[in-house]
Amino acid sequence: MLIDLFTQLRQGQVPVSVRELLDLINALDQRVASLDVNDFYLLARACMVKDEKYYDRFDRAFGQYFAGLQAQGDITDALIPSHWLESDFLKQLSDEDKAQIEALGGLDKLLDTLKQRLEEQQERHAGGNKWVGTGGTSPFGHSGYNPEGIRIGGESKHKRAVKVWEKREFRNLDDSVELGTRNIKVALRKLRKFARTGAADQLDLDDTIRSTARNAGLLDLKMVPERHNAAKVLLFLDVGGSMDPFIRTCEELFSAARTEFKHLEYFYFHNCVYEKVWRDNRRRFDEAIPTLDVLHTYGRDYRVIFVGDAAMSPYELADRYGSVEHMNEEPGQLWLQRILDTWDKVIWLNPSSERYWNYTQSTQMIRQQLDDHMYPLTLQGIEAGIRHLSR
Repeated sequence: MLIDLFTQLRQGQVPVSVRELLDLINALDQRVASLDVNDFYLLARACMVKDEKYYDRFDRAFGQYFAGLQAQGDITDALIPSHWLESDFLKQLSDEDKAQIEALGGLDKLLDTLKQRLEEQQERHAGGNKWVGTGGTSPFGHSGYNPEGIRIGGESKHKRAVKVWEKREFRNLDDSVELGTRNIKVALRKLRKFARTGAADQLDLDDTIRSTARNAGLLDLKMVPERHNAAKVLLFLDVGGSMDPFIRTCEELFSAARTEFKHLEYFYFHNCVYEKVWRDNRRRFDEAIPTLDVLHTYGRDYRVIFVGDAAMSPYELADRYGSVEHMNEEPGQLWLQRILDTWDKVIWLNPSSERYWNYTQSTQMIRQQLDDHMYPLTLQGIEAGIRHLSR
C-alpha cells in the first residue's frame, strides 16, 4: 500500500524519495500513529513533505488515493444538530416569489434574530420562512433562498449570504506553477530596482580590463558586490469563496512575483483585510498574524499589491461585525485606510472582468478608497499598476 501511495505522490509532482518512504515505514513500525486515516495523513505528510509549498500537491495526491477521506467537522456540529441541515427538501421559487421576500433589514438585526431563533428552536425545519433549516425562505440555514441571510452549513447557491457560519479551509497558492506566458514576469520586472550589496565577490570584467591595460598588462583584478533586486513588495492575496475561479491566474502571478522579487513578503486574507492576516491557510485560525504587526514591521519603502475580486457585502467594508466569517471589531475600510496611511504606493489587482466592476458596490467602494488605483489582472493591467508603483 505504501509503495502505491509513494507512486501516487510522485505522479502528483511531490518531490519524495525512498528516504522519506523509509522514514514513514519506520514511524509506522514504531506505532507513532494509529490506524485512523486522519492520524496517518498527518504522519505521512510530516515524513514525506519537506517544504510547505508542496502541501497542496500532497493533499490532492493523498485524496485521490484515499478516495474515502472524510472532511473534519466544524463548529456548527456542537451547536446545531446535523440532521437539521440535511437538505432533502428544496423549495422551488419563481422570480416573483423571490421578489416578494423581504430582507430582515441589516446585519445587526440578522445577528440578533439568529440568537433568538437558536434559543427558541427545538427541532429540525425544512421549507419554512423562520427557523434555522434547509430549503424555504428563512434567512438562516442553507439550500433555500433569501436576499440577505446567514448561511449555516451546505454550499453557496445564490451568493446572497452576508455571513457564513462554518470553519472554511482554503488551500495555499502554489508558487511553483509555471506561467502560461512569461509576459507577466516581464511586466513585473519593470518594478525592479537594482543595487550592489554585500561583499565584493563578483568579477568586474570591464574594470579589470581597464586596470590591467593601465598596469602595462599585469593582471589587476577588480571585484564588485553582487547586484541584487532592491525592490520591496508586500503582496496581499484574497483566497476562498468567489476567488476560487481565479486560482490558476493568481498562482501564475504569485509564482512570477516569487521569481522576480528578492524582498517579497506575502499574506493571505479573505474578502477584506481585518485585524489579522495569515501565511498558511491550513493554520489560519491558529497562526494568524496581527495586521498591526505587519504595519509596524515593514518600512515605508515597500510597495503594496492587493490581489482580489473586491466582491463582497458592503457590510464587510463599512460595518463592525460585517465580516462574512468572523466578528470583526473594526470595519474593513478602517484597516485598508491604515495600510494606505502606512505605505505611499498601493494598488489592487482585480482578476474579475473590468466590465462587471460597476455592478458591485464593494468594488466601487474599494476603488474609490484607493484613488482609482485598481487594475484588472491582465498584462495591460499589471503594467499600468507597476507603472504607478514605480513612480
